Amino acid sequence: MQKVIAFNENGRRIGESHPRAKLLDHEVEQVLALLDAGLSYAAVAAKFDVSKSCIAHIASGRRRGQLVARVARVSV
Repeated sequence: MQKVIAFNENGRRIGESHPRAKLLDHEVEQVLALLDAGLSYAAVAAKFDVSKSCIAHIASGRRRGQLVARVARVSV
């Protein structure tokens, strides 16, 4: 089985492949969709069991706002 790891332009892991990631990439997409639908940060944070500041950082682009520069495939 292979796993895909995403890196930014500085060669650092980003997204769900980062060792301290709290949410998976598809969950981040769901967070953004729920915020667009009008839910509050608190409601979305409770749904995903993370802090309101985590949701606020995702919404503002401070977290998960980087582009993938390259990917690596590793065997697990």
